[in-house]
Amino acid sequence: MIPKVRLIFTSLSLLLTGNVIAQQQQPDYISSLNASNHWVDSVFKKLNRKHKVSQLFFIRAHTNKGKAYSDSVARVIKKEQPGGIVFFQGGPVRQAALTNEYQKLSPIPLLVAMDGEWGLGMRLDSTTSYPYQMTLGAIQDEKLIKQMGREIAYDFKRLGLHINFAPVVDVNNNPNNPVINYRSFGDDKYKVSMRSIAYMQGMQEAGLLTSAKHFPGHGDTEVDSHYDLPLLNFNKQRLDSLEEYPFKQAIEAGISGVMVAHMSIPALDATKNLPSSLSKPIVTGLLRDSLGFKGLIYSDAMEMKGVVKYFPDGEADLRAFMAGNDVIELSQNSCRAIRKIKRAVRHGDIKEEELDAKVKKVLAAKYFAGLATYKPADLNNIPQDLNRDEAKNLVQQLSDASVTLLQDNVLQLYSPYQRTALISIGSGSKTVYQQQLAQTYLNNVQFNLEKNASAAQVNKLLSDVRGFTQIIIGVHDNRLRPQSKLDFGTDVKNGIVQLAAYPNSVLSVFANPYTLGTLPGIEKAGALLACYQKDDGMQRAATKVITRQITAAGRLPVTVNTFFINGSGITNARPAM
Repeated sequence: MIPKVRLIFTSLSLLLTGNVIAQQQQPDYISSLNASNHWVDSVFKKLNRKHKVSQLFFIRAHTNKGKAYSDSVARVIKKEQPGGIVFFQGGPVRQAALTNEYQKLSPIPLLVAMDGEWGLGMRLDSTTSYPYQMTLGAIQDEKLIKQMGREIAYDFKRLGLHINFAPVVDVNNNPNNPVINYRSFGDDKYKVSMRSIAYMQGMQEAGLLTSAKHFPGHGDTEVDSHYDLPLLNFNKQRLDSLEEYPFKQAIEAGISGVMVAHMSIPALDATKNLPSSLSKPIVTGLLRDSLGFKGLIYSDAMEMKGVVKYFPDGEADLRAFMAGNDVIELSQNSCRAIRKIKRAVRHGDIKEEELDAKVKKVLAAKYFAGLATYKPADLNNIPQDLNRDEAKNLVQQLSDASVTLLQDNVLQLYSPYQRTALISIGSGSKTVYQQQLAQTYLNNVQFNLEKNASAAQVNKLLSDVRGFTQIIIGVHDNRLRPQSKLDFGTDVKNGIVQLAAYPNSVLSVFANPYTLGTLPGIEKAGALLACYQKDDGMQRAATKVITRQITAAGRLPVTVNTFFINGSGITNARPAM
């Protein structure tokens, strides 16, 4: 009897390891685990114990560290035969070429993974970056987010990638969170769940494996687990109703993977200094048994200080396996870890059946990803394929849909013919924001103020713009990752607030939305737009709202203070200017 599988429709013609496949129906990964699989069984039977264990390890790879580094990874692949690799920084053509070389060295094709929360651009140069999840949290049309998932799947498969460690389903209810923050869809568990599922479905329906992270929820911490072990000191009821909620919804929706965080959670496991990733009550008892998750469980990176600080010398890897993780990601020393786990199986500390079940799940993922009929990635036209017009247009659509108009008392009065000051703060050169606005407000003068400008420079700007009929300001956080607090000088921040107090001012904040709370008095602006990040697409989108080419549709995804709460946002009228 053929097991029933839940079918999903692949809505786009996509690339499978570099080859175009037609629109088709295929089983999702979770359902495929219930079906017999000749390829999985035949590969499994050829594995000895060492190579079974090695299938559970994913090792680190880069394409920006030179040939000596790449060669060292190649030696590990050849010697240890790991189950997969995780790529970090580099370039797309180099990565595709190196992936092909690494695959030649592996008797069983490798699963290739990457963190692509906002697409390939999170790790690779010369590729498309989609908006951060916090920006997407402002979007009310989830169909756009699902379409983004499909486009990201296309990009991944074009380079021979099979797994995206995304989405982040953490509820960011701590504005001071140093590690999640803008990577989250927001602080409302229901909205986080809906947007996470839309993103996940877009990727999975296009044939990509995904992973919800960071279980059981990393949104309310003030410690970065890359550097130390965070404490999540809440009771079970709070954890169940808030932190775990989006994971439950993602599991119900059929997500293929879950990544477990490194956090101390006494309410779930009181063992002192034990990271959640090494806790059997959390990984097996809660995630596997209570929540009924049947897919792949990934540990977060096992080289992070949050896990190896208290469990050095490979002890963390062994405990991660015994806790219930299927894939051990980025061990400090995979050779040592494989020996430890193999020895534990031989001594009876780990049951052979437990090892076998994990290995078959990894092999099933390889089959699902098309690796039973592996073909190398096509190295021709990669830059053109990854930077296609459809992707660029979608980035702009997402940006347009996210801009949040928090208040507006003046835009309807603005005229293209009035004397207009176009100000960018935080940028020493002309911005896209200024350039775009200048096309509408022809009678303009442009001003720029560095983030650490002196009090004298700030005062001169305030004096220079006082006589303008219309004052349009952009606040630009040009850091690579937008944090909750601007790194501007005190004089500059005070200057922003004074500019906002001018009755004819329009202010756009191209920064983390939490920064609104660090500028007391900003709510006095004649019009105020939350624009979430520095990107050119966001600057163009803000310009469209100000010039009434589009209607503002975004809503604030987090509560900042009493002035700016989750869901804030108004729709502006769109009469032609």
